[in-house]
Amino acid sequence: MELLLLRHLCCCCFFFYFLLKAPLMVVGLNQEGLFLQQMKLSMDDSSQALSNWNPKDSNPCNWFGVTCDTSLSSSVVSLDLTNANLSGGFPTVLCRLPHLSFLSFSYNYLNGSLPSSISTCKSLRHLDLSQNLLVGPLPPSFSSLPNLLYLDLSANNLSGPIPPSFAAFPKLESISLVANLLNGTVPPFLSRVSSLKQLNLSYNPFDPSEIPAEYGNLTQLEILWLANCNLVGSIPPTIGSMKNLTDLDLSLNSLTGVIPDSLTLLVNVVQIELYNNSLYGSLPAGMAGMKSLRRFDASMNRLEGEIPHELCALPLESLNLYENRLEGELPASIAKSPNLYELRLFSNGLSGNLPAELGRNSPLLWVDLSDNLFSGVIPENICGMGALEELLLIGNSLSGGIPASLGDCRSLTRVRLGGNQLSGEVPAGFWGLPHVSLIELSGNSFSGEISPRISSALNLSLLLISNNRFTGMIPTEIGYLGNLVEFSGNDNLLNGSVPATIANLTHLGKLDLHNNQLSGTLPSEIRLLKKLSELNLADNEFSGRIPREIGELPVLNYLDLSGNSLSGEIPIEMQNLKLNSFNLSNNHLWGKIPPLYANALYRESFLGNPGLCSNLIGLCPNPHGGEGRSHSLIWLLRSIFILAGLVLVVGVGCFFKRYWDFKQAKSGSERLKWTLTSFHKLGFSEYEILDCLDEDNVIGTGASGKVYKAILSNGEVVAVKKLWGVVKKGDIEDGYEKKNRVRDDGFEAEVSTLGKIRHKNIVKLWCCCTTSDSKLLVYEYMPNGSLGDLLHSSKGGLLDWPTRLGIALDAAEGLSYLHHDCVPPIVHRDVKSNNILLDGDFGARVADFGVAKMVEAPGSGPNSMSVIAGSCGYIAPEYAYTLRVNEKSDIYSFGVIILELVTGKRPVDPDYGEKDLVKWVYVTLEQKGIDHVIDPKLDICFKEEICKILSIGLLCTSPLPINRPTMRRVVKMLLDIRAEYKRKSEKKGATPPSPYRYEDESNLGNIV
Repeated sequence: MELLLLRHLCCCCFFFYFLLKAPLMVVGLNQEGLFLQQMKLSMDDSSQALSNWNPKDSNPCNWFGVTCDTSLSSSVVSLDLTNANLSGGFPTVLCRLPHLSFLSFSYNYLNGSLPSSISTCKSLRHLDLSQNLLVGPLPPSFSSLPNLLYLDLSANNLSGPIPPSFAAFPKLESISLVANLLNGTVPPFLSRVSSLKQLNLSYNPFDPSEIPAEYGNLTQLEILWLANCNLVGSIPPTIGSMKNLTDLDLSLNSLTGVIPDSLTLLVNVVQIELYNNSLYGSLPAGMAGMKSLRRFDASMNRLEGEIPHELCALPLESLNLYENRLEGELPASIAKSPNLYELRLFSNGLSGNLPAELGRNSPLLWVDLSDNLFSGVIPENICGMGALEELLLIGNSLSGGIPASLGDCRSLTRVRLGGNQLSGEVPAGFWGLPHVSLIELSGNSFSGEISPRISSALNLSLLLISNNRFTGMIPTEIGYLGNLVEFSGNDNLLNGSVPATIANLTHLGKLDLHNNQLSGTLPSEIRLLKKLSELNLADNEFSGRIPREIGELPVLNYLDLSGNSLSGEIPIEMQNLKLNSFNLSNNHLWGKIPPLYANALYRESFLGNPGLCSNLIGLCPNPHGGEGRSHSLIWLLRSIFILAGLVLVVGVGCFFKRYWDFKQAKSGSERLKWTLTSFHKLGFSEYEILDCLDEDNVIGTGASGKVYKAILSNGEVVAVKKLWGVVKKGDIEDGYEKKNRVRDDGFEAEVSTLGKIRHKNIVKLWCCCTTSDSKLLVYEYMPNGSLGDLLHSSKGGLLDWPTRLGIALDAAEGLSYLHHDCVPPIVHRDVKSNNILLDGDFGARVADFGVAKMVEAPGSGPNSMSVIAGSCGYIAPEYAYTLRVNEKSDIYSFGVIILELVTGKRPVDPDYGEKDLVKWVYVTLEQKGIDHVIDPKLDICFKEEICKILSIGLLCTSPLPINRPTMRRVVKMLLDIRAEYKRKSEKKGATPPSPYRYEDESNLGNIV
């Protein structure tokens, strides 16, 4: 009785509070409207999505997102607030709406953990809380919802195991927990929810688990998604019991064994995804009965044997079996599939002729049969239905010519026919396909001329025709190809001169025409090719002088003009170039070598030019050497005297300035009261730190302040960051105040974060010192500076691949600690290579926590992120337009760092145009292949490991946050790669790892 009275008293208090808070609200507002108003007051509605929730209405049925049922006295039955930009905890007051059956907060910013009181929402049938910031465990009380049919908690940060109570759902038909942080094993007890039609546990870091054989009891199941769930063992034969299954996804796991024959009992299945496992053996027999199968993907396994005729006879739309060990011929029945649009079988051992009717009856879009043993001719009607976009046949033994019909296939965007035995003339229309971006014909025996119709290929960016027998002149119409990035036509029989219209190719980055019969002079218009980085015209018949204008190419780093008949002096303007490699040997050049190149490092670049004069061995002696040396000595002495005078003047000025600063500091020392806050046991005082704040000790300057190197009396070395001054009295400009307020926030964030955490891969904050107008942060000193500075400087060669892999692993472990081991989790928000510091052994530490956020910290909703934190090139795409912060943003930034380590390139660069590094890597893989992505400073023997790490970087930078792995998963993948490398290295007599071949760039995309 007392509890009942107390409950009534609380309700009365709330009622009167509501009257005082908003006296106009209750005019005519029913009880359900009051509950909704209470929900509104409990949440942060930064976008005013609930602005029309007007308390003057007699009921809430006209409010945004609210649906009522007139048959139930206009009670609220549905609340759909999807993508309303709301933040706050889950509003349990909604459970007091007696008829609420549909509730969706998908794509919002709900935070905190889910309350167990959610079980009081007894009428709920549909609950969608996906794409939020929820943390903590799954409430066991969920299963107490008696009417729940649909539960979606995808893309949050929920952790812990799936509660055993989830086996007790009485009516549940669909459960989706994809992309959380759930651990434990994949639970067998879910098989007891016999009403299930959809089960999606994909992209969770479960402990290594087998697919529960009990799932075969889910006879009503239609969709089973267990992708990237750390599955091991074999596929259980009981899977064939799920007769209603239409979609099966077991991809991206570590499954082994054979594909069970019982899989063929899934007569209703439409899609099967088994890619990226370790399955072996043959494809199952008896697939003829799978009449509903439209998509089958078992790529990147170790499958053997032949492709079953009965599989190809099905009405397939997509067949992916690439990167296996399949042999035999491609069944002719594949050509009869009326809906086939995707056929990818590359990297197998398939042989024989391609089906003659392939493409005649199918709307083929993408065909990739590269790296097999196919012979015979390219099917005449492979573009029979006029839809073909990609035709990739590289690395086979195909013969004959290019079918004339391909010259009329206007839908083509990419054609790769390299490394075959094709011959004959290329159809004229083929050169001018209007949408094609890549034509690769290298390594064949094609003949004839490049057709002037190439002017119609306005989208062409890569023209690769090297190692053929092409003749004739390069047509002047090539100048119409404004998007051309690379033209490789070396090792042909091309003649005539290079057309002047080539100057119109303003995006051209590589021009390789070596080993042809080209003649004439080098065109001076070459100066207009501002993006040209590689120019190879060696072994031709060019004559005349090297044009001075070649020195105006701003990014040229590879130049080879050897083996021609060039004459005259080497232009002094060539010293303006930033060449990593060049060769002018075997010409008729004479005169002096430009001083920049007159050293032994470049000696072989000038051999075979009898008229060139230099002191280098093998080149003619300098007849005016004595006079030159005398002249140089005079200039040297004059320069020394001038420099000494300047040093004297500057030194006197510095002395007086320091003396004045010393007097000022001494006079004001009494009023400076320093407060020291230590986070570790210290062996020094704040005054010892202050004595080291000398301009001679400055080692860096950034947006937040200066960094000093301080050598203490005990021999210890620390780094001191002195933040820029705070606002003083009288500084009233808004911009100044705002700027310094941000700096104060950064100081507080740095101290509150680094002061509490301890990890070997997080930079150590020894202490902080503050006064009324100065703030100092004292860190452990990192001798090798930041990864960004080292990687992108001339010292980048110090970072060999094992060192880079170690740095990636160290940084990943530091971020994993922040995301998974800190309570609450910490989001760094400014992960970049300049914030990865390196100790004396190149061990990495994550640093600079000035904009870090705790996921559950008060005010961490959208309002506190009103500006974008982070650095250009590292910001996740969804963060840039939603300002939504979670660990996935850090993972994207870490992926960019991996791409930096692999490519050696900066995250943003003018050479990328409107792209950043992520887009540049994708485009380069697509158009040029893996070899053009890897940093040339790296040893090619590590190519296999580099490619695997690159695939992790691409996975981390996926445009969709849901596809990015957790940092804990990233650490595991990196550890596995390093362990595999160590095992190889420790084998006796081991040879360097064999190259991890990516003949087609889609391989990398499929790994991801």
